[in-house]
Amino acid sequence: MKIAILSNGNANYSTKRLVEEAEARGHKVKVVKYKNCYMSLDEKYPSVHYKGKKLTGFDAIIPRISNSMTRYGCAVVRQFEMQGAWTASSSIAITRARDKLRSQQILTKAGIDTPKTLVSRNTTDIDDLLEQIGLPVIIKLATGTHGNGVVLADTKKAAKSALQAFYLYNEDGTNILLQEYIKESAGTDIRAFVVGSRVAASMQRRSLDDDFRSNLHKGGEGTSIKLTAEEKKIALAAAKAMGLHVAGVDLMRSNRGPLVLEVNASPGFGIEKVTGRNVASKIIEYVENNATRKNSKDRVGA
Repeated sequence: MKIAILSNGNANYSTKRLVEEAEARGHKVKVVKYKNCYMSLDEKYPSVHYKGKKLTGFDAIIPRISNSMTRYGCAVVRQFEMQGAWTASSSIAITRARDKLRSQQILTKAGIDTPKTLVSRNTTDIDDLLEQIGLPVIIKLATGTHGNGVVLADTKKAAKSALQAFYLYNEDGTNILLQEYIKESAGTDIRAFVVGSRVAASMQRRSLDDDFRSNLHKGGEGTSIKLTAEEKKIALAAAKAMGLHVAGVDLMRSNRGPLVLEVNASPGFGIEKVTGRNVASKIIEYVENNATRKNSKDRVGA
C-alpha cells in the first residue's frame, strides 16, 4: 500500500513510529507536512500539492493534525476525502473532537456519562453558574489542550476572578466551560487508546505534585493499567460517538462509575513507552484491513 501521513514532520515521535511499522509491513510511506500543502479547489479534479508536486495515488491517509492547525489541517484532509481517499480519521470527526463544547453535546446525546458541565459566554450569570455546578469547580477554555487553559477554583471569589480573566482574554468569544470537580479522582485519570473496535493500550496518569491535572505534558506520571469491562465499553462508545477510529479517550473513575473527560483525535504515542504495547502496529493493521476493503469495493463498483 501507499500511505501518506499528514504530520508536522519526521521528527515527531508518533510519526516516526507509524513510519517504522508501516515500512516493516512492506508499505510505501510519505510524510507530508500538511501546513506546507496548498489545494486546488477544482470542481472535477480537487488536488493537494506539496513541494511543487501533486499528491496522488495514496491508498490511505493517516492524519496527525495538531490542535493549533486544526482548521487548515482538516481542510487538507477534506481535500483528500474529496478525491475519494480513505482516511484513518475523517475531517469532520477531528473537527468535532477539537471543539470541547460540541464534543460534550455529542457524548451527552449518546448517553455517555461525563462530569456535569456548564458553558457560558458572558460574566452576568456567574453566581447562577456556580450555584448549579458547586465548588470547587474546574474552569476551562473550549479550545484548550494538554492541560492548558484549565484552572481549579476552590472559592466563589477565585472562580469569579478566573472567569473574568478568561472572558477578558477571549474577546473573540471562545466558549468557557465549567466542569464538576471529581474529588475522589483528583490528579488522576486514565487514557484508553482506541483503534477500531478495540482498546489497544491503556494507562493511568497521575500528577507528581498537587496539580489536579494529570497530563503527561504537565509532568504527570503514567503507569500501565487494566481497564474494567465497563471502562472498555464506555471508551469504545465515546470514540464511536465522535466518529473516530483512532482516538485517545480520557476517563475518570468516580463514585458513580467511569466518566469520559475528553476524546482526543490525535493521541500521542507516549503510551507505548508506558505500557510496552505496540500501538503504531495496531493502527497500520487497522489501515490495511479497512483501506484495502474500501479500495476493493471501489474497483468492483468501477
